[in-house]
Amino acid sequence: MPGRTIETPDDIAEGLEALARIDGRLAEVIERAGPVPLRRRTPGFEGLARTIVAQMVSKAAAAAIWQRLVEEAGGCDPGRVARLSDAQCRRIGLSRSKEMTLKRAAEAVRSGRLDPEALCLMPAEESIAAMTSLKGIGVWTAEVYLLFCAGHTDVFPAGDLALRSAAGRALGLEKRPDEKALREIARRWRPWRSVAARLLWEYYSTEIRRDAIPVGSRG
Repeated sequence: MPGRTIETPDDIAEGLEALARIDGRLAEVIERAGPVPLRRRTPGFEGLARTIVAQMVSKAAAAAIWQRLVEEAGGCDPGRVARLSDAQCRRIGLSRSKEMTLKRAAEAVRSGRLDPEALCLMPAEESIAAMTSLKGIGVWTAEVYLLFCAGHTDVFPAGDLALRSAAGRALGLEKRPDEKALREIARRWRPWRSVAARLLWEYYSTEIRRDAIPVGSRG
């Protein structure tokens, strides 16, 4: 079980207060970022599929692709997604690799091999291992799913380019940290790394003027 989860704006506020105490550098980041939204997404296949769609594309592009996918599939039922034709996937705007990842995930959910709701109740390491066992689902996708759909308090997608850029700027680093370096930096922010990620995404949007929050995460 993941233990406590982030469910309300009060949880975010508590996390921000703790982060400011843990790492004094974040106090100014919190001030400059402005309000940090809750941003939660309903657990399930739709949440996982949205996260897959958001891989390696801008939020605007992901939103457009998602809308076309829902129209072509008549919703987000895993059975319907698994049966999308190659022609439909091209109309949607899915790359071949992303099409195959979505279909593998849909088949795994439909067959019961992968249970998106149960993933939210597992320890993060076990859940990430289960998701990344499917070809095409990497650590970033698994971590973002757990952050937004499961509400884990202590997941940090250090491979996210926007988080790396925001951390480099916010912490006054000479250069943007790579994934390994950022994971090491983020260790200090336990057990509120998920709030730290939200904070840095918001800082990125405010300071760099670009929306980097993965598609489908509601305010």
